[in-house]
This record gives sequence, C-alpha cells and structure tokens, in this order.
Amino acid sequence: MNMGIEYKIKFAAPSDFNPSGLFEKLPSPIAREKMMEIYNYAIEPDGFYFIDHLVDGAVASVALRRFIDVALAHSQSVEILEL
Repeated sequence: MNMGIEYKIKFAAPSDFNPSGLFEKLPSPIAREKMMEIYNYAIEPDGFYFIDHLVDGAVASVALRRFIDVALAHSQSVEILEL
C-alpha cells in the first residue's frame, strides 16, 4: 500500500523566518467526506518536509505550491527532492 509521496523543499531560510502567514493560505489538509488526511508537512531547519497522501491531488498540489512559493520568496534557489 502506497503511503504517499514525500518531498523535501530545501532552501536557506533567513534567521528571522516566520511561517505563520503560510498557515493562513493553506487549504484544509482533511478530506471531510472521507475523514482522511490529504497532506501533512513539517518545518525543518533546511526547509520543508511535505507528504501528499494521494487522497485529493488538487488540494495537495495547491498546498505544495504554497510551500514552494514561500521558499522562493525567502531564497534565490530552492531544491525540491522526492524522497
């Protein structure tokens, strides 16, 4: 059973990086009708960890894009790895 697709979004976050604005822009990570988690994430010292649980690709892609946009707003280069 596939548990999802994991990504690492690596970027050099500034020392005063505050991701609180990001949280307000993220779509709900829960598929209410199925009560399943669509995606999850973690903020790590070298960027973001993101997992798409393959429940709702449209929602997960919007969330992933938000993380990439934030990374690009804070760094000139971003590396995206599929784990």
